[in-house]
Amino acid sequence: MKFKIVKLERFSGNKAGVYSVALNNDEETLLNKFVRENEISFKSETKDIVKRLISIGHTTGARSQFFKEWEGKPGDGVCALYDKPDSNLRLYCICYGTQLIIIGSGGHKPKTIRALQEDKKLTEENALIKEISRQITQRIKDKEIRFTPDYLDFTGDLSFNDED
Repeated sequence: MKFKIVKLERFSGNKAGVYSVALNNDEETLLNKFVRENEISFKSETKDIVKRLISIGHTTGARSQFFKEWEGKPGDGVCALYDKPDSNLRLYCICYGTQLIIIGSGGHKPKTIRALQEDKKLTEENALIKEISRQITQRIKDKEIRFTPDYLDFTGDLSFNDED
């Protein structure tokens, strides 16, 4: 899998660094695709998520109450961002404390399902963010990626190509 981690300047601020992922040399990030896919059918929820991301970066940081944790394996930081707990949209991300977040993609959870495994799109998006988290974690362990002293940014090689 080929991807790069991209800082989202619009969302990043003095409370948190906000990043997303661009796959296979695509200029569009997973967050942009998520917004584009959902802005018509779930307009108010999409707007609320964008507002929440701005707030995370500039006002509050990535507080745990904004997320459903444990959407991946223990310790991988994979969680789901909600605009409100009873909302339809799920946006998968990776949190590194309250100061750094990587936004993946997600989708809407139909009212008829109880778990993400019952929805193909949510299952695929969750698997993708877990794999991204795994590769980032390995780079952090190998010291190829580091956190800046204020923990608001990454430094190092943020481009991934597991075919290398």
